[in-house]
Amino acid sequence: MEAIVNHIKYTLSHSTFYSAKKSEFASVYNDNFTVKDFQKLPFTTKDEFSLNNDLFLAVDKNKVAEYSTTSGTSGTPVTVYLTKKDLNRLAKNEYDSLKLMGFTSKDIFQLMTTIDKQFMAGLAYYLGVQKLNAGIIRVGPGVIESQLKSILTYQPTALIAVPSFIISLINYAKQNAIDLNQTSVKSIVCIGEPIRKQDFSLNILGDKITSEWNVELFSTYASTEIGVAFSECKMHQGNHVNDDLAFVEVINETSDQPVKEGEIGEIVVTPLKTTGTPLIRYKTGDLAKAYYKKCACGKTSLRIGPIVGRKNQMIKFRGTTIYPNAIFDVLENFPEIQLYKVEISKDEFENDQIRILISTQNELLINDLNKKLKSKLKVTPQISFVEKEKLYNLVHTSKSRKPCKIEFI
Repeated sequence: MEAIVNHIKYTLSHSTFYSAKKSEFASVYNDNFTVKDFQKLPFTTKDEFSLNNDLFLAVDKNKVAEYSTTSGTSGTPVTVYLTKKDLNRLAKNEYDSLKLMGFTSKDIFQLMTTIDKQFMAGLAYYLGVQKLNAGIIRVGPGVIESQLKSILTYQPTALIAVPSFIISLINYAKQNAIDLNQTSVKSIVCIGEPIRKQDFSLNILGDKITSEWNVELFSTYASTEIGVAFSECKMHQGNHVNDDLAFVEVINETSDQPVKEGEIGEIVVTPLKTTGTPLIRYKTGDLAKAYYKKCACGKTSLRIGPIVGRKNQMIKFRGTTIYPNAIFDVLENFPEIQLYKVEISKDEFENDQIRILISTQNELLINDLNKKLKSKLKVTPQISFVEKEKLYNLVHTSKSRKPCKIEFI
């Protein structure tokens, strides 16, 4: 509790936003402050953070060492201000995560995500690898030919990448008669997209990768605002919370109380030891199952399961509740559909409508897809054809650093 109390005291004293709420946090000054008291404190929402972004800055501007922004996939991008202490904290988190996965100073990583454009993940992994005293190749995203050339030239043992891009890499290698299983790569740290089902087995995307490439995949969960990543260990039974750097709750949507073992709730994070942009009980909007029991690896920290969906992306379609990942899983089960986008709009009665954009006009495939969607989701969305180049631009937009697979219109 000492770390939590220190964090709250610092935040109330230095953050303009939280200083205005001191009366709501009065219980922190109680000598008998407990976790139950903490759970009575107000939440911080994404909307509050977005609308009052600069008020969350807790240091003088000349103490800000790094300006990171969110991707904007779930709303207006916000800035997270990091001090040098925060950068060291970021390095420690990724160092701890990489150690948890079994990596050592003997590994060489190929960083296949951007480290520029105010992107925190690329920067965090770079700092973590440096702290691990391992080697790193900063190739960045895209340009498949360059990625493969780098793998063959520098022989990295691990990749840090968005999983869907690995599929493109595999397809390119097959087209050019390159056997990826003969390369030096043994592991892939997957960011930005889920690779596991709720039972922790690999989902369609994860299966596609490992069926072609004998590599070990590691799942991660993170967001820019919280400044920590939850990572799998070698048991692959959920993503571990780094207790030293974050106090995490998984709460029931209606009661705001912690969910039980294996139940779904919203992830709420208090990132400890942050100095530039400290937050208290930040509601991520992401839904996942919570696991409190000791992991087979020996760690007793809270683990979260694969993200079920985001609260603001829950779709109500003809009486059925659907999360985007359920639609993605169906689409990714079709090898012919390598590119797609899901559009959600409202009809005249404010009911959700689903339209799936694909770049194929194969009637047999579309009929089969309709059957699968009805079988898995109990509904049949509208399917529309879009030329491949146009669809690519709709998915890979300049507004987001991640593939934009879904859009709420």
